[in-house]
Amino acid sequence: MSARPGKYLALIPVLAAYLGMFVFGRVQPDMWQLVAMLAFYCCLGQAFNLFLGMTGYVDFGYVAFVGVGTYGMALTLSRLSGVEGIGFGALVIGLLAAAGMSAMLSIAVGAVALRLRGAYFAIATIGVNEGFRYFIEGARIWNGSEGIIFSKDLRAIFGRETAIALSTFWADVFVIVIGASAAVVTLIYMRSKIGFALTALREDEDAAKVIGIFVTKYKIIAFITSAVFAGLLGATAWALKLTYVYPPDAFEIHYTVEAIIIVMLGGAGTLLGPVVGGLLYGLSKYWLAIILPGFQLLIFAPIILVIIVAFPEGTVGYLKKKVRGTALERYIV
Repeated sequence: MSARPGKYLALIPVLAAYLGMFVFGRVQPDMWQLVAMLAFYCCLGQAFNLFLGMTGYVDFGYVAFVGVGTYGMALTLSRLSGVEGIGFGALVIGLLAAAGMSAMLSIAVGAVALRLRGAYFAIATIGVNEGFRYFIEGARIWNGSEGIIFSKDLRAIFGRETAIALSTFWADVFVIVIGASAAVVTLIYMRSKIGFALTALREDEDAAKVIGIFVTKYKIIAFITSAVFAGLLGATAWALKLTYVYPPDAFEIHYTVEAIIIVMLGGAGTLLGPVVGGLLYGLSKYWLAIILPGFQLLIFAPIILVIIVAFPEGTVGYLKKKVRGTALERYIV
């Protein structure tokens, strides 16, 4: 029995990183927005890694789940603003709606796209993201291209002071909690039958089928789980934070590209990788924007290429090799 807790020692550096971001932001209030940005990138990478890292499939339409989660919270708050005494119940319902809508979309997409592999899967997911966005705009679903602005509804439900606190502080705290929760689920998967099955299909899907693994089942589990966390991220980091949602912004594909970069930088399939990748990406982007405003992307692109070429398994993947056989091996996963 004493060995079981040791299986989860790898959570210590990950949770310490999230806690460290929170504490730093509280001690240095003027740096809170930087902390919020870093937490967003870490959480985005952590959620995306649940699918990309564990299956090897690249989902270029991943931002669709973030966008749907944003709509879940926005619709809930705008529709329940007239319900007297709903209070924080609206927030809970909004989070459930975001998770549920993202899960339903992932089931619909996964039922078709997960039958494909490689470039075909990637192309199919790009089509889903763009198609869903234009469907919302063209069919005028959820106000269509006009979007939803619900800052007034947020104040009506919670009052002015609480609404301001939710959008300026608590939304960021929720992001940190979601990122930490995604890390916990990732490690649980890695240490369970699900993780072993996903590792097998990532290494050789045909061989995994031959030995009796129902690969479609495990791909769908990873796909839905990753989508749910994406939906929760959209509900908090976007909806609560900004109090509006527009289709072109909510379904902007560059968020998916950023998620891929973060996972690759840190190390796909690792637990600590998304945190390291999120911090590297976020800090580099922040400081380059200050030092070389207007040229940050021009400088940042070759830096990313150099890091990926130098560390093809990611920074954490490289670190894992270095600590193999040492006492630190249990903490770097």
